[in-house]
Amino acid sequence: MYAHTDKMGVVNNVRYLEYFEAGRNDFLRKIGFPYTELEKINTGLPVIEAHLNFLSSAKYDDVITINTFLNKLPSVRFTIEYEIYCGEILIVTGYTVHAFVSLDKMKPVRPPANFMEILKRNFI
Repeated sequence: MYAHTDKMGVVNNVRYLEYFEAGRNDFLRKIGFPYTELEKINTGLPVIEAHLNFLSSAKYDDVITINTFLNKLPSVRFTIEYEIYCGEILIVTGYTVHAFVSLDKMKPVRPPANFMEILKRNFI
């Protein structure tokens, strides 16, 4: 997208956090628990930490692929990892750390039991 690039047509580095978010939302949708389902049960997943490793860059009109995965089941906090490819080339790696919170009080809560069941079925 042209709006995501600088004057030289290189994707601005802050956009990769948006791509992480897109990957995260797609991941939750694919496992059968979209973010909107968490919101319906008064649960949010704010980002409390983010880390990116820039290996290369994407340019205007490049097609990127975002791989999103978990390496362990969540507790009150959990880490989601990402790899962004431009074609066959790995250009960005990183992770975001999230906390489960109640949306009304913005206080930490345990992960919803039905969310954990879905993760256990898919990852263990």
